[in-house]
Amino acid sequence: MSQSGLNMSRRIRRTPYTDRVEAHGVRGFSVVNHMLLPKAFAPTVEDDYWHLRENVQIWDVSCQRQVEITGPDASKLVQSMTPRDLRKAQFGQGLYIPLIDDAAGMLNDPVLQKLDNDRFWLSIADSDILLWAKGLAYGMRLDVQIEEPDVSPLAVQGPKAIALMANLFGHKIHDLPYFGFAMFDVLGTRQLIARSGYSKQGGFEIYLQGGHLGTALWDMIWEEGQKYNIAPGCPNLIERIEGGLMSYGNEFTRANNPLECGFGPLCHLGSEIDYIGKTALQRIANIGPTQRLSGVRFGGGKAPPCGKPFPLTTLDGEEVGQITSGIFSPRFDCNIGLSMIARSHWDIGTSLMVHTPDGIARRASVAALPFTHDG
Repeated sequence: MSQSGLNMSRRIRRTPYTDRVEAHGVRGFSVVNHMLLPKAFAPTVEDDYWHLRENVQIWDVSCQRQVEITGPDASKLVQSMTPRDLRKAQFGQGLYIPLIDDAAGMLNDPVLQKLDNDRFWLSIADSDILLWAKGLAYGMRLDVQIEEPDVSPLAVQGPKAIALMANLFGHKIHDLPYFGFAMFDVLGTRQLIARSGYSKQGGFEIYLQGGHLGTALWDMIWEEGQKYNIAPGCPNLIERIEGGLMSYGNEFTRANNPLECGFGPLCHLGSEIDYIGKTALQRIANIGPTQRLSGVRFGGGKAPPCGKPFPLTTLDGEEVGQITSGIFSPRFDCNIGLSMIARSHWDIGTSLMVHTPDGIARRASVAALPFTHDG
């Protein structure tokens, strides 16, 4: 058994960077897409939070697996999986897309990268989209190949990330727009680098093709990062919630639709394109979503860990949502959380109550996302 409490086996996959992560004193792991995801390094989540906001960190996010779809019908299959209009997608442009089923239920929220007219990567959250894509391709009799390639993302996040990355890979790094990507020379190979990552502090993700290069890539970034006070890190819960970044399996599941999750502007409801779940999504759009993902501020001192959702009620005790991710924010000096909130109570500023497992009923109010000092 490892220090994380996980019973390791071949079902829980190590990454090309796990050896380095362990050498740097990882304090535990989670499992995403059947692969290890480091969950803590610094003594506290607040220590890690302040370092991320002020410096630069290196994250093993190999669990962000790629579903590679290639072949003559690749674009047809990818479009069938999402309500986002992909007709103008082009190389170098990463697209955040909702994937839905026949009932418009959310299956994943990957970043799509178009590598060629007949080659796409879906950089997925924690659900088995590889199997969903294979099933669709078989049922639709499409001429495609669907695989999980040997691609292991490594993230460099924080305000000093751009200086570090420019030193290593050249000043063309500065030209990448948010979510944009390009190919760069990395360790004698051509690798995809995107201006993206699971934080709002700025940064990049290197989609390393070739796991055998993992240790060398980590060491190269680590050595150059010494002048920028680099530290090993991982997605930070405080920073994630402050930034309003959703987590599949926490804030939403297949029971939710993209309109509830804030994907409305990315959903094409017209007749020009077709996709699985379109009729169901049009029906939901006609009546409007019954709940919406929102921020919540709440007091009562530092809340306990949100291992189970915290009930969110009206002042009279009617449940109108659940805090699915919550934690104390040192920057806002209060607890903050994310919750699907019923339409009747989702207006910004609405007074509610959060009920935590320590028995405290805490005064709360609905807040805009991302969280700011103004609202």
